[in-house]
Amino acid sequence: MNSIPNTSEARPGANAPEFSVSELSGAIKRALEDGFGYVRLKGEISGYRGPHASGHCYFALKDDKAKIEAVIWKGSFGRLRFKPEEGMEVIAQGKITTFPGSSKYQIVIEALEPAGAGALMALLEERKRKFAAEGLFDEARKKPRPFLPKVVGIVTSPTGAVIRDMLHGFNERYPARVLLWPVRVQGDGSAAEVAAAIRGFNALEEGGKIPRPDVLIVARGGGSLEDLWSFNEEIVVRAAAESRIPLISAVGHETDWTLIDLVADARAPTPTKAAEWAVPKYSELIDGLEKLMLRKRTAVRRSLEGAKTHLKASSRGLPKLQDLVALPRQRFDEADRRLSRALLANTRAHATRLARVSGRLSPSPILQKHSRCAERLQTLERRAGRALLNRVAVSRRVLDGKAALLNSLGYHSILSRGFALVRNEAGQTIRQAASVVAGSMLNIELSDGQIAARAEGPLKSDRPKADQGVGKTPRQKPGGRGGQGSLF
Repeated sequence: MNSIPNTSEARPGANAPEFSVSELSGAIKRALEDGFGYVRLKGEISGYRGPHASGHCYFALKDDKAKIEAVIWKGSFGRLRFKPEEGMEVIAQGKITTFPGSSKYQIVIEALEPAGAGALMALLEERKRKFAAEGLFDEARKKPRPFLPKVVGIVTSPTGAVIRDMLHGFNERYPARVLLWPVRVQGDGSAAEVAAAIRGFNALEEGGKIPRPDVLIVARGGGSLEDLWSFNEEIVVRAAAESRIPLISAVGHETDWTLIDLVADARAPTPTKAAEWAVPKYSELIDGLEKLMLRKRTAVRRSLEGAKTHLKASSRGLPKLQDLVALPRQRFDEADRRLSRALLANTRAHATRLARVSGRLSPSPILQKHSRCAERLQTLERRAGRALLNRVAVSRRVLDGKAALLNSLGYHSILSRGFALVRNEAGQTIRQAASVVAGSMLNIELSDGQIAARAEGPLKSDRPKADQGVGKTPRQKPGGRGGQGSLF
């Protein structure tokens, strides 16, 4: 009898343990992290598009044969001394791990640096070409330095020989006011501090509590290319290009150069030389002023002498005063003689005309006209008198009618019938007894005069109360109390 073979025992790996996908991905992740841990990886950056919206960076490192995915978390990216750029050859330090979501391994970068000085120089040249294409290095946009700055702003480290040498140079040359904005000049975050200092000086208001500098100096001592790299960062270059205050770059020694040197308005070979460029030398100013004063006095003296010579030469060409007035004087004398003869002839002619006209003149027409005017004036006077009398008579009749109406409507006629008008001290009419206060002064006006009185208080009313019947009012005796009503 043939036996049926056991297929489960014949299949390879039939006895291997069974994993889920997550378990296997986790096992691979632990194996990579335990097997490699922290590594340094050299390669070229590929596929870099800047930080993601989350702040993380994703790209790849490659060489001529292989490629590995890379990621820089947001917290590590802010601490990087060198930021990643497309095509840049770098040395990355980080940990090897996997991303289970896509079954791929990657390096989590914690530090990044260019792969040697050659890579730094290549990056520097690339940035130089980029900024030059934008016109940041053009001479036309550079601003002139002020001749006599009152305030000088310095961006440098507060410690070290640089600031001491610069302050010593200012004390020897010119007593200008110096404002120091302390920054770090190398290391992580130094580029951001330098850029913030340049923008901070530019943000100061003119005439404010802190004076706005007339010129800026960005200074640092010498060092290697890596030491000076902060002054090659884009944030520093753009802050210097945007500065409205003239800026002098004094970074490194005379043989060193950075991108801020190319964008600054002036580049000093050393920080001490930058202080000399920023302000003039006091003794040289005095010497120059004395030379200018000497030149001014000489020029004024020569100008006066030239004017004097020219005046003498001009005076010799002028005619004499007698020659100038001789001809006008002769014309005046001739006009005077002609005027005398003309006045005499004119007077004689008018006298003859007056004699002819006076014989025809007579006062009778004037007297006749005056008589007629007098008669008309008397007629108009008589008419005006009659019209005035008529007008007065009409106005008198109207006035008498209004006076009679006033007497009939006025309160004086009522007073003549035995009534009285009572007023308080303020001259206001009293209409109700309740408004009178005991002891107050009253003014009682009768038909024939006024009486002053003092109130003792309201009298007791003789009227029946409400419970004595509705509508029954007791009749007052003639001349009795309460027989007089209100006038108004």
